[in-house]
Amino acid sequence: MRLSFLEPLYTESGPFASVYLDTSRDTEHPDRAIALRWRRLRADLTRQGADRAVLGVLEEAVGADVELPGVHGQAIFAANGSLVMEGELARPPARDSARYSTLPDAMPLVSQHLPEIPYLAVVVHYGGLPTATAHGWVTVEAESGTWPASNVTPGERLHHRVPVASWHQSAVRLGHQLDAWMRRSHGDAVVVAGDEWAGNVLVRRLPHALRDKVVRVGGPTPTDTRRALLEPQLDAVFLGRLAAHDQDLVNIFIGRRALGGPVTEGLAATVAALQRSQVAALLLNNPPGSSLRLWTGPQPTQLALSEEELVSFGVRAPREERADDALVRALVGTAAELVVVPESALKLDEGVGALLRYTHPWAPL
Repeated sequence: MRLSFLEPLYTESGPFASVYLDTSRDTEHPDRAIALRWRRLRADLTRQGADRAVLGVLEEAVGADVELPGVHGQAIFAANGSLVMEGELARPPARDSARYSTLPDAMPLVSQHLPEIPYLAVVVHYGGLPTATAHGWVTVEAESGTWPASNVTPGERLHHRVPVASWHQSAVRLGHQLDAWMRRSHGDAVVVAGDEWAGNVLVRRLPHALRDKVVRVGGPTPTDTRRALLEPQLDAVFLGRLAAHDQDLVNIFIGRRALGGPVTEGLAATVAALQRSQVAALLLNNPPGSSLRLWTGPQPTQLALSEEELVSFGVRAPREERADDALVRALVGTAAELVVVPESALKLDEGVGALLRYTHPWAPL
């Protein structure tokens, strides 16, 4: 998973106010419920030392996703009296939270983007006889996305309507269009739903490489929900999967580890690699818990297990921070990727490891 979407967070210096809030619209009086939740979080931030300017910026942003229906949440970050970043959450946070700290509390937002699987969703509408000699129209709607974040931030959508009589020929042209779209988006799967006959015509005419990525699903196919096309089906298809790109990184790690190649395992070795910008991809069995701490300086690569180590590097007044905050900043600052892989697929020493860009600072791979 690439973390470039977090880059705006680190254009500001701290301290940061980080807010995670349930802003669902599935209750009778959602605005009242959101206001009550925010009131509690505002009091928490005030106790932690947040100033009025930061609180005012946050208050303007809370609940601004009023047009988004259903169950969801917000992640909002502010610093120095300015809104730094705001993101929609496909799932409400397990509990509302607000933290005022030197580094932004970004890992919960990252976790909401995992496993970041790119896909196309396709719905084929047709209600007539299963023959090209019938009268009527076939309507196709397709949408790109990256699951699960696209549940609340859907991507580009295509609308296509053709007479049944020309559906066989049109399906060939549409298949090539979908194939080009998938190549641009590096999609892992094409999830197809809707009329069985018309959908079969389309699938059989897809280019072979794309046909191999088709997943057929059933169930309701509403297209006007203002959320992701085929949202319930996508959840069922992708739950528990890794993105193909991340699976490739896991496989590379396993192969390199077996051959004694350029990888690290364990917290100390991995932190040392991050200090040298060696890490191409950080692998975790689970995001670090809030009790794990690292010492940090003002730069992304200034992180260590002890205060003395950072001081020896010339860092003045190191600060002890949550490890997840320090690790996310280091990954974004060095353009490294993140893969969260279950222990059942790859058990890592201390739950952490890394693919390295090079084995020594003077010997790039």
